[in-house]
Amino acid sequence: MSLDRRLNAHREDLADIRLKGTVNAARYAAGRPARIATPVEPCLRRPAADAPLDTEFLLGEPVTVFDEENGFAWVQSGDDGYVGYVATTALAPMGPEPTHRICVPLALVYAAPSIKVPVLLRVPLGARLALGPQQSVGGERFHPVAGGGYILAQHVGPLAPAGGDYVSLAERFLGTPYLFGGKSWLGIDCSALVQLSLQSVGQPAPRDSDMQEDRLGSPLPIDPAAALIRGDLVFWKGHVGIMVDGTTLLHANGHHMTTAAEPLADTLARLTALGLPPTAMRRPRV
Repeated sequence: MSLDRRLNAHREDLADIRLKGTVNAARYAAGRPARIATPVEPCLRRPAADAPLDTEFLLGEPVTVFDEENGFAWVQSGDDGYVGYVATTALAPMGPEPTHRICVPLALVYAAPSIKVPVLLRVPLGARLALGPQQSVGGERFHPVAGGGYILAQHVGPLAPAGGDYVSLAERFLGTPYLFGGKSWLGIDCSALVQLSLQSVGQPAPRDSDMQEDRLGSPLPIDPAAALIRGDLVFWKGHVGIMVDGTTLLHANGHHMTTAAEPLADTLARLTALGLPPTAMRRPRV
């Protein structure tokens, strides 16, 4: 049986104990829980600094650690199930439990409760922090951050957001550099834009475009002339974009090397000329 390596922790020498009886490995392990302790952590395909970037994990993201060697840890995300290698220095114990989630593309953690002091961390959308009670200081509202620093109250929200217009959040990434495997305002790819934006309104979403094409929402007819609406998704092999309205597509892409909005007709013509017709159109349940 062939299992997707992106979502199943198995190697010839070691596998997740939950896969025992499904895959063969020299040994099996339950792993240990940890959290990502850096704002944005590369998740690599191999335990090497020059390995391909598959995705990124975000501050506070829970992971299961199956193996550690030569400065790298083999882990699986507790959020979307992605498996890969991260630097062992990026891992921290599970406590304290996060209380809030970053709800803007990029938030700042200040050294003191003031916007005029040095910044300790730049934290991306979707990252989770353990925060203390809100404080009012000089007309601003701050939360103290466990481990040090202060963050503006308007930049954080509940751990489990409930509803909203996910496209509005996606639109805030216009101009963000394109980065294959990237998952933050510092660099993002097409499927991460979809995943992060949906998660921001409480809708779970898988990481990669093929997974999203298979699982997100309801299928629509593959018809460029169809009556698409805001929030619909259009898929190509290895690519996905978000409809801003009936004619405009928002997508992080390698043509513009940024997150751009353009007429869907232009994207269709360009990709079809490259032998890439649309493979699916879907409507997320949000």
